Amino acid sequence: MTMDNNGMLEKEEIFSKVLRAGRRTYFFDVRSTKAGDYYLTITESKKFTNDDGSYHYKKHKIYLYKEDFTEFNTILNEMTDYIINEKGDEVISERHQKDFKKEYTDESEMMEDSSKSAERFTDIDFDDI
Repeated sequence: MTMDNNGMLEKEEIFSKVLRAGRRTYFFDVRSTKAGDYYLTITESKKFTNDDGSYHYKKHKIYLYKEDFTEFNTILNEMTDYIINEKGDEVISERHQKDFKKEYTDESEMMEDSSKSAERFTDIDFDDI
């Protein structure tokens, strides 16, 4: 442990990695408990720009202890595999595609379009399938 400029005790990071992802940055830090054991902190830092051009960061931190590693990894892998299997690994959100064109400005337009397409729809006899 070291002292910071305010005289507060600071926990030393044993091992760290950084993932920069657009305006988000993820910090993975191995830290030490008082008893000398290790745990992991995952910090999401998100940059926000104010109207005057200045900016600030909002941070969220998760503490992950060794006794939870196995189950955490299992669930994390299950969830990420599910998303990739269901939606692929291509990013499809509007924010990430410069050429993305929003198809509808509001629900009423969407409803009008869906009723028009329903008018063009022809009946299918399920015996034909």
